[in-house]
Formats: sequence, C-alpha cells, structure tokens
Amino acid sequence: MSDTIGTTTTATPSTQAALLRSLHVTGDPLVLPNVWDAASARMVEAAGLPAVATSSAATAAVLGYEDGEATPVREVLAATERIVRVVSLPVTVDFERGYGLAPAELVERFAATGAAGLNLEDSDPSTGQMIDIGEQADFLAAVREAATSQGVDLVVNARTDSFLRQAGSPQERLAATLERGARYLAAGADCVYPIAAGAPDVVRALTDGVSGPVNVGYGGKLSLAELAALGVARVSFGPSLQRHLYAKAGSALFAAVASGENPFTL
Repeated sequence: MSDTIGTTTTATPSTQAALLRSLHVTGDPLVLPNVWDAASARMVEAAGLPAVATSSAATAAVLGYEDGEATPVREVLAATERIVRVVSLPVTVDFERGYGLAPAELVERFAATGAAGLNLEDSDPSTGQMIDIGEQADFLAAVREAATSQGVDLVVNARTDSFLRQAGSPQERLAATLERGARYLAAGADCVYPIAAGAPDVVRALTDGVSGPVNVGYGGKLSLAELAALGVARVSFGPSLQRHLYAKAGSALFAAVASGENPFTL
C-alpha cells in the first residue's frame, strides 16, 4: 500500500482484475458491502475487506438522481475515478446496462477509470422489461471482445433479473435464470448475479446449476455463513447499507439539530 493516504498502489488494472477474479470462490464468498462515494470506499478498505463494489442506486442517490440510468454516464465514470483514486483495492462498478454505450466505447471509457470490473444487467432500466436472452448474450460477448481487442481485462458480473422483475412463475424464473446464466458465461462473463433470488432452495439450485461463480444479494434472512454453505461465491449488499445509514441520519441526527438538541449524544 502506498505511504500517502488517498492514493492508489502501483498495481496495474490487469493485476487488479486478476485479483478481483480470484476472490470469487465457491463456498468462501467475496463479501461486498456496496459503496456510493470515495469516503465510503475508504471505510470499506479500512475495515479490511478485499475489494470495493459500488451500488448504482446508492451512487445515484448521493449524486442527486434516481436509479435506472438516470445519472449521466459522465458522472458515474467521474465518481468511479474518485473511488479508484483513493483506495488500493480492486474496484467493481454497478454499471446498470451500460448507459446506452456501444461495447467499444463502453470498454474504452470504463477502462479509463481504472476500475477492475463491472455489473451489466439484462433488463431495461427504463421499462423493467427483460432483454431478449440472445441480445444480452451478444452484448456481453461484444463487451468481452472489445476488452480483448483493447488489451483490457475486466471482470464482468452478469446480472440477470428474472426474479427481480418477477418474469413468470417461480419455476419459470429459475429455469430462465439457469439458461441465461449459461449463455452469459459462454459469452464471456465471469460471474452470474441472479438478483432477488434469496430462498435457500433457489440459491442451492442456482449454485448447483450454474457452471461458474454465483453472486447473491444479502437480504438478512440468510447469514453469510449460510450463503457460503449454499455454494455462493459473491455476496452483494446493494444500496441497503447506504439507505440504512442515511435513514438514521435523516430521522435522528438532522432532526435533533433541527429541534435544538445535541446530535452527538444520540
């Protein structure tokens, strides 16, 4: 680690990507309490965690936008650059569905931030509709091809939204997720993220049925140890920590100031 606080190490982006990829271990998951700015990223590093991940919803909130690609992509990239600058850990970014960028431009602009990985989801942020499986697989393959041609190594976490969007019956959601996971891994993704899949039997079916690392969102119903036992390789917190922290500040600290109380006694 650098001796100067607020600067990164001399690790190359490729080294950071390789490290991030290696942290995805089935049964010993990479735990990512998603951050929203440089200050929260520093807190994650100070806590001793091995990588930093952003939440698009949490980042959008602190930048003054709604989630769902409402944040201008230049602001997302600028926020990413600030995070990468202040930590020595590999950084992976919730990049929604790519903010409408063509794969080559997406890779070029994203790689310039120094981040090591990104999430790309398979539903339309503006409508909530699922993207055709072939179209999404082609998109992921094009991102991987662009990265290879530009000499960039990126860890791609393919988020799949059948459970989140409640697309079909529970059985149909599981079948669709397994199919999409297989197609996305074949297209070059490193990890599959079936967001909103949280029931133990569903998680086990996914970790058994997907031939690659599986990312599960932490919802508090299953402990990290239980998720590990189910074969999960990555656990995300999404915007939940930011919302919890800011709700406490909004409902207690600022309210105390407004009423003339001492907020530091709370």
